[in-house]
Amino acid sequence: MKNFTSVHDVQNIDELVIKALSYKTTPFLDKSLGAGKRIGLLFLNPSMRTRLSTQIAAQNLGMEPIVFNVGQEGWALEFEDEAIMSGSTVEHVKDAAPIMGNYFDILAIRTFPSLKNREDDYSELYIKQFIKYAGIPVVSLESATLHPLQSLTDIITITECLKKKPLPAGKKPKIVLTWAPHVKPLPQCVANSFSQWVNAWGQADFVITHPEDYELDEQFTKGATITHNQDEALQDADFVYVKNWSTFKDYGKIYTNDPEWMLTNKKLAVTNNAKVMHCLPVRRNVELSDEILDGLNSIVTQEASNRVWAAQAVLSEILESLNK
Repeated sequence: MKNFTSVHDVQNIDELVIKALSYKTTPFLDKSLGAGKRIGLLFLNPSMRTRLSTQIAAQNLGMEPIVFNVGQEGWALEFEDEAIMSGSTVEHVKDAAPIMGNYFDILAIRTFPSLKNREDDYSELYIKQFIKYAGIPVVSLESATLHPLQSLTDIITITECLKKKPLPAGKKPKIVLTWAPHVKPLPQCVANSFSQWVNAWGQADFVITHPEDYELDEQFTKGATITHNQDEALQDADFVYVKNWSTFKDYGKIYTNDPEWMLTNKKLAVTNNAKVMHCLPVRRNVELSDEILDGLNSIVTQEASNRVWAAQAVLSEILESLNK
């Protein structure tokens, strides 16, 4: 594995999941794999789980992680080629990235979309410029359109649950991604990424449900069943993934905030006692009800805890390629 920015960087999802779960059982299995190597964690927007889990994963592999909050602890970066830097940006990525490439062995970057210009956000300029100029492997800690470490974590968590309580032989799990209300427009990153990974995994009956006008980019959802009827979608579901996202076509807007889309135990009653997932942070009693989050069906804590093992599996794959 050279870089990790989407599911397309993974040769075999199941093998990566197995590796992650082996690290969960034995965290220090490869404690010398990253000895003498550094990973730079660059944050262009805030993080809690992503930052902490990746630091722990790197340390479990013997690496030294160094965190840098771009724009708060350093200069504001310019990413456009041939930019005339007479504004607020002070340093060009063309100058900064090669230096980081000399400081670190792996570079992990978290960016965020503007939600103003779809073409700019979906070009993934920021992370592509780091890949172009750093000269070392780059890991996405979330980009403008995708959150691959979160999605790998989600597949790990679903696999873990299915091993603990298998479905009848030959039955695929029904996985539902449902839109939820929120107080402000959020990116499509998590929903895009989850859709991309579940479709690529190919081991589930996958349904996406959302209000009208909240369609996601078809490049990520192709292969899923899509419906505007949440109750119909939830019928016999084994896993329900809850997430808000803003509009894609009329980019970055909120068209509706219908509280009827919030998942409750009443809505969950038509499922196959489905496990409920969310990437966190979550707006309680807006996106998800207390009764769900604090109930027996919630696996959000298990899911978030698995972020360490997802990151560790990815970093180990990159380290193995560096050590060859």
